[in-house]
Amino acid sequence: MKTEAVERLGRARPGGVVYTCEHASNRVPRGHRVDAPTRALLRDHWGYDIGAAWVTRALARVEDSAAVLGRTSRLVLDVNRAPDDASLIVAHTHDGAVSFNGAVSAGEHAARVARWYAPFHEAVDAAMAAAPARLLFSVHSFTPVWRGTPRDVEAGVLFDRHDDLAERLVETLRGEGFRTEPNEPYSGKVGLIYSAARHGTRYGIPYLEIELRQDLVRTRPLAEAVAARVRRALLASGA
Repeated sequence: MKTEAVERLGRARPGGVVYTCEHASNRVPRGHRVDAPTRALLRDHWGYDIGAAWVTRALARVEDSAAVLGRTSRLVLDVNRAPDDASLIVAHTHDGAVSFNGAVSAGEHAARVARWYAPFHEAVDAAMAAAPARLLFSVHSFTPVWRGTPRDVEAGVLFDRHDDLAERLVETLRGEGFRTEPNEPYSGKVGLIYSAARHGTRYGIPYLEIELRQDLVRTRPLAEAVAARVRRALLASGA
């Protein structure tokens, strides 16, 4: 099922996993002026998490569980931020300005939250409330090179709580052949897993976020092969 703001897959079941993909799409709704430099940003990691949607769909299909994917670019509004976070709507990236975010009024800010932010989080709440899940698992991806520096890590497990579970998943991902580190290339300990923490905490279940290097998931066949390895690692970890 798809709406303007969200794509919902599968069904929640007791003891299952709820998967989320906050940055699944680089879609920009009508009414936003997209110039050529911003179009380039949208095609790159600034616009969305390349490959993450394919991984999420494959995981949900194998698990026969619920998945919630955002359908709006993170440049329009980032659903993995608190609603009052300064980076919810960014006017500039390291690679240039965002043409439709230069002068976002308070009214436009509120309208974007109502139109795209609130429906995403309501959909996650609905999936969580439908059946008692065992895990909330958020899927993201990251660039192989950041500002000229190559990243050797292939998979990162982000967490702010549930340290033992996260460490087990790190080890089982390594067992699947991924170069894996805890809280890399970003750290959940400094608040960078907002969506998973918000919903996992509310429903009292463990939550983790995975970051996968984008060159490993840049096509659908690659992403689905990675999803199978991640799924095996999740099972082996007891998650």
